[in-house]
Order: sequence, then structure tokens, then C-alpha cells
Amino acid sequence: MANRTSQHILSTSANLLGFCLFIITSLHIGDKSNNSYIDEFTAIVALLLTISSVFSFFSIRTPDTKKEQQLEQIADKFFIVSLLGIFAIILFIIVTYWGK
Repeated sequence: MANRTSQHILSTSANLLGFCLFIITSLHIGDKSNNSYIDEFTAIVALLLTISSVFSFFSIRTPDTKKEQQLEQIADKFFIVSLLGIFAIILFIIVTYWGK
């Protein structure tokens, strides 16, 4: 078995996916989505988190150790890109809505 980060990636990706969906819903409820690209970018990050979750799940479920490590590495890469995307979303929200 690999270093067991797949279980952590799976649970954290699912939680951050909820965070992204909350941002999208909040922007649409507050009619703030018309003049910004935050919701589109957040949807892309949500898709990356979903892909990370799927690869992580398959990594946990596969009996083949080599395939498990490969799937875990793929999930890890999607997860890191997603984290950077969430960081960019937060910065963009701060810059766009600070003081309004």
C-alpha cells in the first residue's frame, strides 16, 4: 500500500468541493456573478477537486500496488493545482470586494 495520502486527499477534496459550491451559490444569490469571473473560475476548481477525488477513490480501491501509487500521484497533482486555484479565488475575492 502507498503512503495512504489518498484517504486524506479524498476527504479534503470533498470538503473543499463544498467550499467551492458555497462560493458559487453565494455569488449567484447575491447577484455578484454578472460582472466577475469568480464563479467560472471556481467551477473549474470544483471540477479539478472532483477529478482529484475520483482518482483518490480509485487509488484506495485498487488492489494493484503500482497502480495505486500512480493513481495517488495523479490525485495529488490535481489536488495541489486545486489548492492553488482556491488561493487565487480567495485573493480575487479580496481584491474585488474589499471595501465595497
